[in-house]
Amino acid sequence: MLPIIFQANNNLNKTAIFCDGEQYSYAQLVNESGYLASTLLDKDIDLKEERIAFMVNPGFNYVKTLWAIWQAGGIAVPLCITHPLPSLAYVLEDTSASVLVLSKEYLPVLQPYIHEANIKVIIVEEQSNKLVPVHLPNIDLSRSALILYTSGTTNKPKGVVTTHQNIIAQITTLINAWEYSDKDNTICVLPLHHVHGIINVVCCSLWAGASCTFVPQFAPKKIFELFSSNAINVFMAVPTIYFKLMTYLEAITLQEQAELKECMRKFRLMVCGSAALPVSVMERWEQYSGQRLLERYGMTELGMAISNPYDGERKAGYVGIPLPGVSIKLVNEQQEEVALGEPGEIIVSGKNVFLEYWQKPEATKETFTKEGWFKTGDIAVIENGYYRIMGRSSVDIIKSGGYKISALEIEEVLREHENIADCAVVGIPNDEWGELIVATLVLNEIEQIDEKALNNWLVQKMAAYKKPRKYLILKELPRNAMGKVVKNEVKKLFE
Repeated sequence: MLPIIFQANNNLNKTAIFCDGEQYSYAQLVNESGYLASTLLDKDIDLKEERIAFMVNPGFNYVKTLWAIWQAGGIAVPLCITHPLPSLAYVLEDTSASVLVLSKEYLPVLQPYIHEANIKVIIVEEQSNKLVPVHLPNIDLSRSALILYTSGTTNKPKGVVTTHQNIIAQITTLINAWEYSDKDNTICVLPLHHVHGIINVVCCSLWAGASCTFVPQFAPKKIFELFSSNAINVFMAVPTIYFKLMTYLEAITLQEQAELKECMRKFRLMVCGSAALPVSVMERWEQYSGQRLLERYGMTELGMAISNPYDGERKAGYVGIPLPGVSIKLVNEQQEEVALGEPGEIIVSGKNVFLEYWQKPEATKETFTKEGWFKTGDIAVIENGYYRIMGRSSVDIIKSGGYKISALEIEEVLREHENIADCAVVGIPNDEWGELIVATLVLNEIEQIDEKALNNWLVQKMAAYKKPRKYLILKELPRNAMGKVVKNEVKKLFE
């Protein structure tokens, strides 16, 4: 029996999932996922790591599908429910998925691919109310369990393969570090084809015997209604979501703000991740909610690796310290460990680290050191014991005029300006400077900004060589599904 099913068997009478006005117990989840697993097996005794893709709405059906694939011995390949057909077809073809499990409303989207590929399709039902008719295979924890696709930059997205053991390490590390319990109830507002949603929110909650509430679409009013019900005590989101929630708060009365703050103050934990959390957002959210956000660092290949403490100081602008069981080093381009206080690339070792990139042995080999440490491509520095992310070596570390400059540092300063709501800083090729520092700005209620005055203001806040040389005003920044700014799209705007 898989450990996550074993955990669920300890909480059979508890509510596991709230969605679509219904609630579902752990007993229902175990039974229904077992029955679907037997359907996936058909006449086989073990799927033996066949890739099973699924495009299922967040909620009970999503979780039972995920658990069913694992129990049948397959590798789960979650598809993004908002992606267009070409993106979906790429994942299906890359994984050579043999079965496609769908919520019925997505059948029209994928029908052209289904017709051409002749793939087996299973429409997931709400509830079958049937008992499991066959024995399920015993699954070795070293087997592959999940393929999540990383966001592509210059190349096509890569499939990140994690084993059952990797996933267990990722879950149990967070269970201990963030003190999940069966008394928790969280809301899932994050995409479930990303590690933040599928592992940090859903898998961790259900492993702990907690309840997870799913909402069909993100809407600030609905989120605050759920907060006000006093049932929710854990919330995890990305900076963009916190920003949208604050925009809603600013539009309601002071009395309503006070009532919501009193409610949020009682929460056990609020977490932010998947993109850099601006200090200004963290401080404003604390004023509105009474909650000091816990910022952490992770990625698809790792789960979570670094976190601010659950008990202890949560430093604004820092992602914290290494999680238990996760080893971290900062190294230079020669893979030599840097001196304390010097910036270096984060490399990671631990049971949480993924197995491989799907069918890309060269890419897998290139991303590990000879000693087996995973090279993240992210640059950080340790200051007073806490890690501060300076950016990705490829897009956030700008080499200009002989200096290595953190784009994130410049962005943090720009956001302090009263007329700037948001920004993105990148480097673009330049013969004189190597890379020229440029910035896109989203302005507060004005259409233009005096660039000379802005630069005069900037050089009072940081070294003059760090100031942008060009600006571009946008209505909004290009972002991916997790709210991360797509820096390569920003660069294209200056071409």
